[in-house]
Amino acid sequence: MQLKYLKTLLTPQDGAAKVTCMAWASNNAKFAVCTIDRVVILYDEQGEKRDRFTTKPADPKYGKKAYVVKSLAFSPDSTKIAVAQTDNIIFVYKIGEEWGDKKVICNKFIQTSAVTCLVWPSEHAIIFGLAEGKVRQANTKTSKSSTIYGTDSYVVSLTTNVSGKGILSGHADGTVVRYFFDDEGSGESQGKLLTHACPPYALAWGTNSIIVAGCDKKIVAYGREGHVLQTFDYSRDHSEKEFTVAASSPSGQSIVVGSYDRLRVFNWSPRKGTWDEGSPKEIPNLYTITALSWKKDGSRLSVGTLCGGVELFDCCLRRSIYKNKFEMTYVGLSQVIVKNLSSGTRVVLKSQYAYEIDEVKVLGKDRYLVAHTSDTLLLGDLLSNKLSEVAWQGSGGNEKFFFENETVCMIFNAGELALVEYGSNEILGSVRTEFMNPHLISVRLNERRQRGVENNKKLAYLIDIKTIAIVDLVGGYNLGTISHDSKIDWLELNETGRKLLFRDKKLRLHLYDIERSVKSTMLSFCPYVQWVPGSDVVVAQNRGNLCVWYTIDSPERVTMFPLKGDIVDLERSNGKTEVVVTEGVNSVSYTLDEGLIEFGTAIDDGDHYRATAFLETLEMSAETEAMWKTLSKLSLEARQLHIAERCFAALGDVSKARFLNETNKIADTVSKENGGDGADHYQVKARLAMLEKNFKLAEMYYMEQNAVDEVMEMYQELHMWDECIAVAEAKGHPELDNLRRSYYSYLMETNQNEKAGEVKENEGDFTGAVNLYLKAGLPAKAAWLAMSRDELLSSQDIISRITAALIKGEFYERAGDLFERTRNNQRALECYRKGNAFKKAVDLARIAFPAEVVKLEEVWGDYLVQQKQLDAAINHYIEAGRSTKAIEAAIAARQWKKALHILELQEDKTAAKYYLKIAQHYASVQEFEVAERLFVKGDHTKDAIDMYTQIGRWEQAHKLAVKCMTQEDVSALYISRAQELEKEGKYKEAERIFTTVDEPDLAITMYKKNKMYDDMIRLVAVHHKDLLQETHIHLAKELEAESRFQEAEYHYLEGQDWKAAVNMYRVNDMWEEAYRIAKTHGGASAHKQVAYMWAKGLGGEAAVKLLNKFGFLENAIDFAADNNSFDFAFELARLSMKQKIPEIHLKNAMFLEDKGKFNEAETEFIKAGKPKEAVLMHVHNKDWSNAQRVAEAHDPGSVAEILVSQAKFCFDQKEFQKAEAFLLRAQRPELAIKYYKDAGMWTDAMRICKDYLPSKLSVLQKEYESEGNWGVEGMVEQAQEWEQTGEYTRAVDCYLKVKDSSNMDLLMKCWMKAAELAIKFLSHDKAVDVSQVVGPRLIQLRKYSEAAELYLNLDLIKNAIDAFIEGEEWNKAKRVAKELDPRLEEYVDKRYKDHLKNQGKVDSLVGVDVVAALDMYAERGQWEKCIDTASKQNFKILHKYVALYATHLIKEGGAEKVLDLYAQHGVPAYSQNFNIYKRMFLELVSLRDRDCAEAYRMWADLRDVLLLLCENLTKSSEANSPAHEEFEQMLLVAHYYATRSAAQGIDQLSSVAAKLSVSLLRLTELFPADKAFYEAGLAAKAVGWENMAFIFLNRFLDLADGIDEGTLDALDHTDFQDTDIPFEVPVPSKLHVTVEKREEIREWVLTVSMDQRVEQVLPKDERGTYEASLVAAGTGIRSLPCIITGYPVLRNKIEFKRPGMAANKDDWNKFLMATKTTHSPECQDVLKFITQWCGGLPSAGYSFH
Repeated sequence: MQLKYLKTLLTPQDGAAKVTCMAWASNNAKFAVCTIDRVVILYDEQGEKRDRFTTKPADPKYGKKAYVVKSLAFSPDSTKIAVAQTDNIIFVYKIGEEWGDKKVICNKFIQTSAVTCLVWPSEHAIIFGLAEGKVRQANTKTSKSSTIYGTDSYVVSLTTNVSGKGILSGHADGTVVRYFFDDEGSGESQGKLLTHACPPYALAWGTNSIIVAGCDKKIVAYGREGHVLQTFDYSRDHSEKEFTVAASSPSGQSIVVGSYDRLRVFNWSPRKGTWDEGSPKEIPNLYTITALSWKKDGSRLSVGTLCGGVELFDCCLRRSIYKNKFEMTYVGLSQVIVKNLSSGTRVVLKSQYAYEIDEVKVLGKDRYLVAHTSDTLLLGDLLSNKLSEVAWQGSGGNEKFFFENETVCMIFNAGELALVEYGSNEILGSVRTEFMNPHLISVRLNERRQRGVENNKKLAYLIDIKTIAIVDLVGGYNLGTISHDSKIDWLELNETGRKLLFRDKKLRLHLYDIERSVKSTMLSFCPYVQWVPGSDVVVAQNRGNLCVWYTIDSPERVTMFPLKGDIVDLERSNGKTEVVVTEGVNSVSYTLDEGLIEFGTAIDDGDHYRATAFLETLEMSAETEAMWKTLSKLSLEARQLHIAERCFAALGDVSKARFLNETNKIADTVSKENGGDGADHYQVKARLAMLEKNFKLAEMYYMEQNAVDEVMEMYQELHMWDECIAVAEAKGHPELDNLRRSYYSYLMETNQNEKAGEVKENEGDFTGAVNLYLKAGLPAKAAWLAMSRDELLSSQDIISRITAALIKGEFYERAGDLFERTRNNQRALECYRKGNAFKKAVDLARIAFPAEVVKLEEVWGDYLVQQKQLDAAINHYIEAGRSTKAIEAAIAARQWKKALHILELQEDKTAAKYYLKIAQHYASVQEFEVAERLFVKGDHTKDAIDMYTQIGRWEQAHKLAVKCMTQEDVSALYISRAQELEKEGKYKEAERIFTTVDEPDLAITMYKKNKMYDDMIRLVAVHHKDLLQETHIHLAKELEAESRFQEAEYHYLEGQDWKAAVNMYRVNDMWEEAYRIAKTHGGASAHKQVAYMWAKGLGGEAAVKLLNKFGFLENAIDFAADNNSFDFAFELARLSMKQKIPEIHLKNAMFLEDKGKFNEAETEFIKAGKPKEAVLMHVHNKDWSNAQRVAEAHDPGSVAEILVSQAKFCFDQKEFQKAEAFLLRAQRPELAIKYYKDAGMWTDAMRICKDYLPSKLSVLQKEYESEGNWGVEGMVEQAQEWEQTGEYTRAVDCYLKVKDSSNMDLLMKCWMKAAELAIKFLSHDKAVDVSQVVGPRLIQLRKYSEAAELYLNLDLIKNAIDAFIEGEEWNKAKRVAKELDPRLEEYVDKRYKDHLKNQGKVDSLVGVDVVAALDMYAERGQWEKCIDTASKQNFKILHKYVALYATHLIKEGGAEKVLDLYAQHGVPAYSQNFNIYKRMFLELVSLRDRDCAEAYRMWADLRDVLLLLCENLTKSSEANSPAHEEFEQMLLVAHYYATRSAAQGIDQLSSVAAKLSVSLLRLTELFPADKAFYEAGLAAKAVGWENMAFIFLNRFLDLADGIDEGTLDALDHTDFQDTDIPFEVPVPSKLHVTVEKREEIREWVLTVSMDQRVEQVLPKDERGTYEASLVAAGTGIRSLPCIITGYPVLRNKIEFKRPGMAANKDDWNKFLMATKTTHSPECQDVLKFITQWCGGLPSAGYSFH
């Protein structure tokens, strides 16, 4: 955030005149300031003062100055200001919307103590703090205030969060309290949030953090729950004073804190999650800042001061101009102000989620805003000022935006369409579609209000090119899917979203009624269609007709007008609807019937009276009738019965009109008697239900009022007796029996025997019912009844009558059912057969007559064949075992696969005849492979070959033929067949056959013979690609000979010889064609050459016309001239371009000149008007006389030039007199002077100058001097002369000019003389300049002392020192520095050191700068010298270089040398050296082949060095540190290794050596574990401890495998449970032993394990614990390790003076005895070390020398 000063709104005063408070209005148009004199001043947006008013005291009796205004705030609608005063009151002033509106107090809230601060976050709620510590809310609607929460401490500050839904109050005791009106789902806590170190006067609430500051000069940022995030401490900055006020930007991403003369800016970094401090705004003499207010759009910051000044600052992160039309001001990461530069209107684009806005674009005719953040998309309509922010995952900016719809933005991204309604922060809907054209998407959002529909938002789009989907965007469900048979190219919903128009690629127009899901075709050949705005009227064009549908509910009713042109637009305005049509070049308007459109609109708006009134004015027509119908339907739905009656009357529907008339009378009567709406009366509602034929609903309305008689009357009128009787039964009506009788009588009278039978059946009179059913001719119904009642089945008479009737009526199946029920199976089977009910017959036969089943199946199959149900017949034939019939049925049913399946199951060869038929079918459906298989199977291979031949599949036919015939026969057959086809003109088939038998050349010959060159070329391209070009050229030549030029041209071009084509046309005088080819296929100029040749052939006027036609005339003239065709060029120029003639003459002249025809060339030059060229030609040829003649005759101005040229020639020939004469004749004496000068003839030059140009003589003389023409002696003489005449400056310059490298003494004298004169006679500056010239020259000549002396004469001490240094006269340089300028002594020393370094004189450098010398030794790798020299310095320097050398050696792999180095020079306890010591230790213990007596010296040195290090650590600050303990462990390892090496040299100590190897296992955290186990295993094996050897070597193998895998996670630790051998050890980088040795160990372990002679258990001691473990398994007691073997010391302990040191007595005595008997120096050294380490040996009486 950058603050830039804009202007001063209020000029500061000389004294204190504090600005107490200020506020910006929410609409950004007003700014209020209150000063110490309690006056509120109002400014406009530009900072111009527009109004002011004086505040009022709570009680005038205390005077007008008895209070201070502490705070003020604008209302959210910017029309009111709340003023907080210390006289315990808040006033709310209404200031109005316009400037100058009267100021009125509209609310006042009296309090119990002074109001200290105030905010107005929401509509009616003012939040304020009191001096007594309460935070309260004032409601401007009720004029009442209430306490939100109370504290005991004065409220010093109050602020809101960005949304205004939460407040923070700061109190004098440092407490900050938080309160939410709505926490917006954040879940943050309320109440006391934090306690600051001082009163939080500066309090601001950003988006992610709270900033608090006060008088302690610290700014603290707190997190959401009050924990400290950051502290900015300025308490040590003496220029900083206490912080007085803070303000957050509207986006909450920047905070400004004010203090004395300074504004500090903090910007929130979302990526880091911290505040970044910007550079503070320092404003001298501003004094303490008392008030801050940020404009609500974030673009301005106002600052009020203690002296009464108000300053306005511009705030922005960056600013840019977009398309030269909009200014983008980024006032925060998440807020951008977009300003229209032409209109000045501004829109604030802000991310509600505080995301950083990337780039803002203005699209869609500069109306719509689009911007991205990391997670959202911002959209806006600049016209309506509606902004939206929707969740949007980044897609690389690949979205496409469409703004055709003014209410919604359509966004396409990766096959998905998303809709965003402007002003809404949710995506309205999204669907998958690939069709982005806005004509293929229609969105309607509440465009016309409808009755009972609150929210109407619909979308129509294409799922695929033939399928439309319609979606309800409010409910998010599919309203319908339209599948069409053709591609759709346009669609549009009507404004209410109930109807959809769409058009397909065949220009057919369709209408889809969404509510009824009905599609209808409206028009064919429709190039234009559109809904009339504001209505449901459709306008379309059909060829020469304008079609209008005024009532879209009746698409068949269309009004048509003839048209002459095409519809281009539809305009509706000022009560008129016009269709604009272009007729030729004119536009004609056709006015539509606004009344009819108005009817539709009235219907949509539900105004039926208006619609009726309108229809009354119209004559009855098809359209009017449709409208009356629509209105009748809608008015009935709306219960507007009088209108419905009128509609039916108009339509001539008398019955409905009469019925409604009666209904209306009832309604009117009820309305008069009871009041209210008569339409709600039950009789009216019932009659309307009757009108809609909803009799049950009418019954319900009557029954609700218990009007049973009316219901029964209704049903009787309608002859609905059943319903009437049901109602009577339900209500127990007394007339029920009479009703039934009446109903039965009525049925019998009207011969409704069936209905009468049903009545009898319901009454339980089944016999009577059967009789009536038989009487009615319904034996089947009688049969059903009989089968359902056992009593009827038992009556033989009834059954026989029913069956007779059934058989008579040929109801055989039903008769069969009845016979089957009465157990008469034989009759049943016969009936079933007669009635073709074969399923029932078969089912019955299976039970009663099993032998008949097969016959029945065959008969069933025959019946089905007869009925053409061939598919069904197949299975029955199969069941009957009649395969042949089954195959025939399958073939007849075209069930080919089934037929084939059955056929292939047949073993009988007689069925093979069917293969041919089936094969022929497969051949007909082009399944040739199946057909081929079947033909072959049925021995009809010839048919298969014929099949392939007929379809031209010669290759397959060939394959079959080869199987049946010899190759020669096949080829002869095919070639003869091909030749027949050739004769028949079937060349393609012939070609296929030729290629099938691999004879493409015959096909090529055929095509050539028949002059089918295209096919010939095609085959050559495939079979002889290398001859293709040649073939094209050959054909072209043949065609050319036959005068078939166009075909020849094609082949020439294909043969890539366009020049031959051009030549062909040119030879045959077909210039147009030649020109065309040259232009199309030639280079850039080929066609021009052809045109030129064509014109040349024509000649004269014809040539000119031709060239003019092509626009090449001028080019052709130039081309002719350039190609020396001058006659043609002259001819063209004379006829058309006379101005070109001189140019042609000129070119001709130049041509003749080149040919050496100079006289003819001269004539042409003169004709070309270029006599000078002729002159120059003669001059060039040294033909002076002809040149002179032409010049005098035609170009007098050139005469002088000829003389000059002649003179130059004479000078070159050394004929100076002649040359001079020519130049004087040409009046060019200056050239004579120049030539003489150039020739070094200065005397002649001076003579000419003196005679002819005396004015230039002095200049010439000076030039002569400057050229050094005097020589050295002349120069010296001149200098001496000037010296004598007192012209010292010139003398000095002259001396300095002397240059003679052969005479150095003279040079020295001259330069010294110049310096001497300069010092004596010239100014100091000039003398210094001379010394700066002479000094370096002397140094160059190695005259260092003279140069230094010269510099010293002029007090140029540094220059003098540099001269001595240059000469390596260091002592002189030092003396001069010491005596004349001691400050330069250091400079001399530095130069001396650099000199020694550069010269590599390190030994000399030691005496001057030892550290630099040591660094040089180190750089050069001269480490011995380096260490030797360092050892003569102090200990610290020595060990610095020892450490560097050691590091170098470790990198080089010289760990043993490092050991020697530290053994020689000591081991200081420097922590920075610890890594070196550890690396040295690790490298040494990792060395191979050191498990031997010979390695003793190395181990002893390592042990001694580590002992020394541990002793030094004990005396240092690192004593008892983890590092110290680690080095003590390393010392123990080294001691064990050294002692083991000593013991390995003596046979009687082999067990001691083995024990030491075993003891080392517990220290494997410090050195490679694989090495330890390997050595321990071998040592145990050597002394015969096979159990231990086996376990240790097995562990070694496991470790080796783990090293190969890079992890030891798979190790099994079972063998080492209850031991102190560590499980977790570092993975060694590589294996300690070679692969061969590892494999030896593996073989030994395998051998031992196979022998089963060892137990895999470690030996235990009396503790029941592994014998080498220091820690007892059961008790956890730790024993001391033996100093000799490392084993635990249990009994017979020998103790040493140093605590914690002990030895096993047996091991100790054994070691002493071996030492005494062998006199081993290594063992003696071990004992000596133990003495030193353990504080002396125990008194044993032994001593060794």
